[in-house]
Amino acid sequence: MSNGKVGEGAPNCARMARITSDEHFTVDGTLIEAWASLKSVRRKDGSDEPPPGGGRNPDRHFHGERRSNETHASTTDPEAKLYRKGKSREARLYYLGHVLMENRHGLVVDGTLTPADGYAERDQALAMVARRPGLHRITLGADKLYDTRDFVARLRELKVTPHVAQNITNRRSAIDGRTTRHDGYDISQKVRKRVEEIMGWGKEIGQIRKTKLRGRQKVGFQWLLTLTGYNLVRMRNILAEAPT
Repeated sequence: MSNGKVGEGAPNCARMARITSDEHFTVDGTLIEAWASLKSVRRKDGSDEPPPGGGRNPDRHFHGERRSNETHASTTDPEAKLYRKGKSREARLYYLGHVLMENRHGLVVDGTLTPADGYAERDQALAMVARRPGLHRITLGADKLYDTRDFVARLRELKVTPHVAQNITNRRSAIDGRTTRHDGYDISQKVRKRVEEIMGWGKEIGQIRKTKLRGRQKVGFQWLLTLTGYNLVRMRNILAEAPT
């Protein structure tokens, strides 16, 4: 599932109740571990197939072996990709879930799932923003991962003000004083952290930290279903707190 809307019923009800913003948004992504082990990763050309007689689960030794998504794939879930969370971390098989959140009450307005790679978060952010209803200018909050010149330039072409956190670690940020001087930028930087509540709920309550399904379509459906569940719970709480 390369793209897809969160269940339409919840967002439509939220719009009717006037509890969503159509001007201020936040985007983020999270890793979802695939239901496949590293033992299932084989060379695509078949040159490392185990010898016969090793049983269904033969021992494999990866010491000194270089593996990449260009040369290797999982035989259990070929659409999952090897991804490393950090330089000192072990690569595992993951998908990447993406969320577009409105900033008024922290509701999900769009979500997608892709194989994990270093470009998917920015690509899907642009795709979700482009699908938004209306042509009016909006703001988009995001973390430092999204602070690249190409991404910021594309947002401005889409009439989106980039409220992206500045990444100034040994580099120059693509976000300058044209954006940071406004109070709205600081507000977006504070509000954007609420997107972590969506990711946390999905992994702890929605049990999406490690999927038990295989294939992009099935895992994508589970991700969208989880986001819809979060919206329904969040809307119940918002409406219960609203003055009568």
